[in-house]
Amino acid sequence: MMKNYSNSPHHKNQTLNHTRDRNNKRSNWLSATLLRFSLRDYGFCMATLFLFCFGSLFYQLNGGPPKILLEIRQYLGVFGKSHWPMRMASRHSVHRDRPGKGSPLTFRKEKKGESTFVDDHGPPAPRVLPFPSQVVYNRVGKCGSRTVVLLLRILAERHQFNLVSSDIHNKTRLTKHEQVDLMRNISNIPQPYLYTRHVHFLNFTRFRIEQPVYINIIRDPINRFLSNYFFRRFGDWRGEQNHLIRTPGMKDDERYLDINVCILENYPECSNPRLFYIIPYFCGQHPQCREPGLWALERAKQNVLENFLLVGVLEELEDVLLLLERLLPHFFTDVLNIYKSPDYRKMGNMTGTVRKQTPSLEALQALYQRMRYEYDFYNFVREQFHLTKRKIGLKSASRPTHQPNFLLNLALKTQEPLEEDEEEEQEPEDDVEDANSWLAQP
Repeated sequence: MMKNYSNSPHHKNQTLNHTRDRNNKRSNWLSATLLRFSLRDYGFCMATLFLFCFGSLFYQLNGGPPKILLEIRQYLGVFGKSHWPMRMASRHSVHRDRPGKGSPLTFRKEKKGESTFVDDHGPPAPRVLPFPSQVVYNRVGKCGSRTVVLLLRILAERHQFNLVSSDIHNKTRLTKHEQVDLMRNISNIPQPYLYTRHVHFLNFTRFRIEQPVYINIIRDPINRFLSNYFFRRFGDWRGEQNHLIRTPGMKDDERYLDINVCILENYPECSNPRLFYIIPYFCGQHPQCREPGLWALERAKQNVLENFLLVGVLEELEDVLLLLERLLPHFFTDVLNIYKSPDYRKMGNMTGTVRKQTPSLEALQALYQRMRYEYDFYNFVREQFHLTKRKIGLKSASRPTHQPNFLLNLALKTQEPLEEDEEEEQEPEDDVEDANSWLAQP
């Protein structure tokens, strides 16, 4: 018969001793482990404490937190760093609904005198920027840019974007250092911005600067040349005498030089490279961009395809404005209505070139031959512009095409007129007039 020792006193004592020994060993191991972790992490904890103390001191001495603390806050998802101040008439604070971990952010107005943690201890909530928020309009002289700049001044006030219009009109070619300085200045403009200046294309990516979106407008090359020729001499409806004051170095022999004589006798102003004017605005700052030829032409076409959101033609200005409104709504919403308004028309009518004459057919033919690269580029841009209109499904607002007979003989394809204005490179300024007035038979 087997004996049962489970209930014996000796067996119970042994069981209690074993349990006590196991508990003692476990507590000793846990204490040693905690001691080892404390010694190893003590230095790290003190260093972390010192870092935050130093950061707090730096914050108080310099009026704001160091960049690293802002980055830590952004990483932890508290509040993102704000790059541009919010333009609001009243103060706003960020408020997240309590229930629900992923509740959406909402804005609520603060009454005057109230204060929140965000107002007192942190940067404002980041402003949601439109895309694209960086636009450059390197306007071509005598291609309607004064018209567009007048519109932009109204739009900038209405839509609250930063418009920077350069006062430098006669320096389109820059040195390497001038290019870098200008591109950095442009990049530092608070977004959203639109920068405009008479300047040849700038390649931001070449200098590792973020490339903005480009827009531009060109016109029939011969018409642009004639507009500039007479504007330099006689100005616009804002006052002939005022323009004479701006060009005091021009002698009467040059001022009253007949356009046909200038063209047919091959005066410098009426021949290359002075006639090679539009393409360099799209080719860029390379010296070869200023030499009439295929290299500059092809590079200009490539830049149009790769770096310009839109290049319009002045002869279809209303369609250009409609496309800009569709492609850049934050900048150009309602631009066509403004353009057609009576108040704007009063301002635009003062920029038409005065005392403009039509060259003879022989002179026009000579000009066309000298400007064949310019016309190649103009026709390319016009085809791309029409392709964009078809892709978007834009119903044309421009007047129908008109082609005089002599253009067929010259293989020219030109649109019906609209209005123009602006400034030339060496002797810049502005104006608006009939874009095809030169097409009339002499």
